[in-house]
Amino acid sequence: MIKRPARYQGKPKGPRWPLLVGIVLFHIAALYGLSRLLAPEFTASVEREVVNAFTVVVTVPQDEPELEPEPDEGAAGAPGEDAIPEPVTAPTTPIRRNPEERPEASSTGDASRSGAREAGDGTGAEGQGLGTGSGNDGSGQGNAAERPSVLSGRLDPRRDFPVPEGGRSARFGSSVTVVFTVTREGRARNCSVARTSADAETTALVCPLVVEKIRFNPARDRAGNPVEARYGYRVDFRER
Repeated sequence: MIKRPARYQGKPKGPRWPLLVGIVLFHIAALYGLSRLLAPEFTASVEREVVNAFTVVVTVPQDEPELEPEPDEGAAGAPGEDAIPEPVTAPTTPIRRNPEERPEASSTGDASRSGAREAGDGTGAEGQGLGTGSGNDGSGQGNAAERPSVLSGRLDPRRDFPVPEGGRSARFGSSVTVVFTVTREGRARNCSVARTSADAETTALVCPLVVEKIRFNPARDRAGNPVEARYGYRVDFRER
């Protein structure tokens, strides 16, 4: 039996890509050359469109402004020395002393004038006055630095006094003046009539009404302490 030689079975050959690419490029170049020769304007417009299609716009970032460096604050200085307060001496206030008051020598005369400069309505009156220590007409308070004054209350001629027998016109234009001692508590005591009105009944009511209805600010000495002092009070009758 005769053996036939085996057929060579090699690797099948595929397409040759480099050769195909070269043939395609050759034809493209040939067509491009013919178009340049035959229709140069058309070829130029096609080139521009192709270039524009592949144009990439690149944005260049703007340079940021340079920031000025912050000024150097410098290092902290060395701590200062502790402040030590110097001793301060408070100024001394001089103490004022009131001059000693010496009693004046009493004058000669009877018991009613003993110790008084002149005759007057009240013990120890200085001049014509109603009460101790007054140099003018009115009330006085001796050596008091602040005289008494009315704190509250008053006498109403129409409401507090009854109508006299002859009517209100019988005492119209008259007045009653009384003098009394204002105590340290601001009340009146030792009241007496210094000037009467035309109606005796009206005059007799003034002192009791003053003691009952009126309160006073007491007199005060130079140290501010309340002291007793004489005071005068007048009621005028001017209603008809």
